[in-house]
Amino acid sequence: MKKSIFSKVFVGYISIVFALSFFILIFSFRTIRNHYIATLTESLKNLGISLSTKVTPYLEEKRIKELDNFIKDLGGQINTRITVIDPEGVVLADSEKDSNLMENHKNRPEIIQALKGKVGKITRYSTTVKEDMLYVACPIDKNGKTLGVLRISLFLKNINSLLNNLKTNILRIVLLVVVVSLLSAFIFAKTLTKPIKELSNAYRRVSSGNFDVKVFLKNKDELKELADGFNIMTDHVKRLFGELSYQKEGLHRVISSIQEGLSVLDKQGKIILSNESFKKIIQNNFVEEKFYWEIIREANFGELVKKVKEEKRNLIEEVELNDRVYLCSATFIKSREEIVVIFHDITDRKNVEKIKRDFVVNVSHELCTPLTAIKGFTETLEEDIDETNRQYVGVIKRNTDRLICIVQDLLLLSELEEKGIKLSIEEVNIEDVIGNCIRLFKHSLKEKNLDLKLNIKDDLPPIKADPFKLEQMFINLIDNAIKYTEEGEISVSAKQNEEKILIGIQDTGIGIPKEHLGRIFERFYVVDKSRFKKLGGTGLGLSIVKHIVILHKGKIDVESTPGRGTKFIITLPINLS
Repeated sequence: MKKSIFSKVFVGYISIVFALSFFILIFSFRTIRNHYIATLTESLKNLGISLSTKVTPYLEEKRIKELDNFIKDLGGQINTRITVIDPEGVVLADSEKDSNLMENHKNRPEIIQALKGKVGKITRYSTTVKEDMLYVACPIDKNGKTLGVLRISLFLKNINSLLNNLKTNILRIVLLVVVVSLLSAFIFAKTLTKPIKELSNAYRRVSSGNFDVKVFLKNKDELKELADGFNIMTDHVKRLFGELSYQKEGLHRVISSIQEGLSVLDKQGKIILSNESFKKIIQNNFVEEKFYWEIIREANFGELVKKVKEEKRNLIEEVELNDRVYLCSATFIKSREEIVVIFHDITDRKNVEKIKRDFVVNVSHELCTPLTAIKGFTETLEEDIDETNRQYVGVIKRNTDRLICIVQDLLLLSELEEKGIKLSIEEVNIEDVIGNCIRLFKHSLKEKNLDLKLNIKDDLPPIKADPFKLEQMFINLIDNAIKYTEEGEISVSAKQNEEKILIGIQDTGIGIPKEHLGRIFERFYVVDKSRFKKLGGTGLGLSIVKHIVILHKGKIDVESTPGRGTKFIITLPINLS
C-alpha cells in the first residue's frame, strides 16, 4: 500500500515523540524514586546518629526495659520504626513489636555492616511486619567499643504513595507535551508536504503532456529552489518537445515522400518503422511490430539481414519480390543495433540490361558467320591479287580480325555476366598459371626490350579456382601492361595473406590519370583514344578481368601514377566456398 510523505513524516514524528516520552517517563520515575530513597536514607542516617547518643546511657547502664519504653515513645512521636540490637544480634528494643518475640538479627545485612563500624543501608521485605521497608543501621560506639546497633526504618508504602502522586503529575505533563507535540507534528508535516504535493501534482500534469504547468511557493527554502528549477525545466522541456515534434513531423514527411521502400528493423528483427512505398512493395498495410520474416518470405532478404547482423556492416543485395527486382541497401546502426533497409526498384533497369545483353549476344552470334566469311575470302584474295591491291586487302583483314576479337570478347563478357554461371573449380597452382601465361608474351617482351620480374613465394598453397578463367585474367592484365609500357619492366608478384592470396601486376608505363581510375573497368572505356586506336584492342579486357575476380569472390584494386606506371592488386580467397 502506497504511503504519502505526510503520513511518513507524521507517523515518524509521533513514533519519536512516543518513544522519547516512554523513555523519559521510565527514566524520570526511576531517577526520582532513587533520589527520594537516597534522601530519606541520608535523613534516617542523620537521625540514627543523633539518637545513638541518647540510647548509649541506657545500654551502658543495662536499663533495657526503660530503653524499650523510650524507643516506643520516640517511634510513635516521629512515626518511624526504631530498633536497638546488641552486638550478638539480640533485639533489645523495638518501637513496633515486642522485642522478646523477635528473632536474632545478627545475620541481617544492615546489622552486619553496622557491626563493622559502617552505616548499613538496605531495602527489603520485613518478615516481622510483613511489608517492604527501608532500613538504615548505625553503630552505637563508646570509647571505640560497639555497644550495639540503632536501626531506623520506614515503610516503603508511604514512599510509594508519594511517588505515585508524583508519577501522576509527571504523566499529566508528559501527556500535555505529547498532545502539543502531535499538534506541532501535524502542522509541520502539513507545511512540509503541501509544497511537495503541489510539485507532485504538477509533475503528473506535465507527464500527461501539459507543459504550461507552473509551481509558485512562498517559503524561501530548498523547496522554493526546487519549484523554480521545475518551472525552468518545464519551459525547457516544452521548447525541446516542440523542436522534437517539428523534427519528427519533418522526418515523417521526408520518409513518406521517399519513393523507395524504407523499413527499420530492431535487434529482434521486428519492423518498427516503414513508409507507404514499403507497404506497397510487400502488398501489406499492417507491418509495424511484426517480424520481417512474417511478411517477406524471400531467402535472399533473410540472408542479407542475417549477414548484416553478424558482420555489423552495411551490405547491398538484389532481392526479387512480387515479380519485381529490388536493390536492397541494408545499413547497420551500431548505437541501437538496428538495421535500416531501403528498397530501390531496379526492375526496369534490369530489363533494359537484359535486352542490351541479349541484343549484344544475338548480334555477336549473327556477326560471327559473316566475319568468318569475310576473313576467309580476304585470305583467298590475298594470294591471288597483285602487290598494289594487297595492302588494301591487309587493311580489310586487320579490321576483320579486330571485329572478330570484339565479338569474341563480347560473347565472353556476356557469359561471365550471366546469372548463375558455374565455374570449373579445381585446385590451381598460381605459379604454374602465371608461368603458362608469361610464355605467351616472350616475343612481345623481346620486341619492346622489356624486362619481366617474378616475385612468387615458394610456399604458396594451391587455391580453389577455375584455371581457364584465371589464365584469361592474367593474359588480359599482362597484355595491357606490355601495350602501355615503352621501356622499363613488368613485374608479377604473389604472396599469402592469412586465408587469401595477394597477386600484383605492375608496369613502368604511361600510367592512368586519377580522374579515370574509377571507370577503367567499364565496357569500352578508353583513357587515351588515340593510343588505343594505334595499339588496337577491344576495350573489354579490364571489364572481363573484374568479372572473373568477382566470380572468384575476390576483389581488384588499382594504383597508378601518370608517367610512372600502374599496379593491379588482385585478392583471391584460398578456399572458394
